[in-house]
Amino acid sequence: MINVEKLDKQSSIYKYATVCDAPGGVGFQIEHMPEFFEYDTDNHIPHVHAFYEIIWFQEEGGTHTVDFQTYPIKKNSLFFLSPGQVHHFDGSSRHKGVLLKFCTDFLREEKAQEDIFIKYNVFNSYDTVPYCTIPDSNVAEHLASFVKMMEEELEIGNSFGHLDMIRSLVKIFLVTVHRHGVKEGLTQLSTAKASHRLFIQFRRLLEQEYDELHTVKEYADRLNVSTKTLSNSVQECSGKAPLTYINNRIILEAKRLLKFTSLMVKEVAYQLGYEDPSYFVKFFKRETGYLPTDFKEEDVGQKT
Repeated sequence: MINVEKLDKQSSIYKYATVCDAPGGVGFQIEHMPEFFEYDTDNHIPHVHAFYEIIWFQEEGGTHTVDFQTYPIKKNSLFFLSPGQVHHFDGSSRHKGVLLKFCTDFLREEKAQEDIFIKYNVFNSYDTVPYCTIPDSNVAEHLASFVKMMEEELEIGNSFGHLDMIRSLVKIFLVTVHRHGVKEGLTQLSTAKASHRLFIQFRRLLEQEYDELHTVKEYADRLNVSTKTLSNSVQECSGKAPLTYINNRIILEAKRLLKFTSLMVKEVAYQLGYEDPSYFVKFFKRETGYLPTDFKEEDVGQKT
């Protein structure tokens, strides 16, 4: 049975922490749909995880909501959820597929460019849709074989290299997805191109510092490049300006805090690095079309 606990005393949203908290575990878990829905009966309620999760829908049908946006489920679509992302299913138990859950320790390594690309392009990709599709059935079969090997390894238990084997299989799975997955709204990135590496480094820094750094110059200075170089890189890779990325990430976190916690608007402003709450209110209204209080109290979604 999944252990459900409050995220914090101010939160109205739930956190599922079983994968990381299980005693003697390896911080990795595989579940299957529709069996998953037989014991997780609250999956239709918005909730947030403390771990990474891949949700592979192997058949078309229904919807999946992530961070205030609802997406139709396509065949062989894989959703990539990072710690802190809010999501919920549509209440149906007809979905078929696989859920891979693993602790943050699985992606703690950032020594190689490939590791950074996986962590900040496959996951933590808030600027585009949170999923990709696998149009090639042969690739889907390969992915399924990797899942099977993961399950076989989990059954072995405390054998030599057990954790390393699971980590390796997860990484192979993610690299395969990165190579062959089709994702809307984002250029296929390459570790060989300096501009692409800079773009991912920018997104990495943004995820770590969005509540402190609010200007393009601050990010460019931290990355030791000019604002023009950073702007050109982000524009090349995404068709967007870096300030758009910065503002969108701040707004996303603001929406989470406003909608799912009891924090007052001024407290949300302070938590996101704004000393002047009135400036935050104007910023939120400009970016979303809503006053923070209206967004918090009313049943409003993401403004497009």
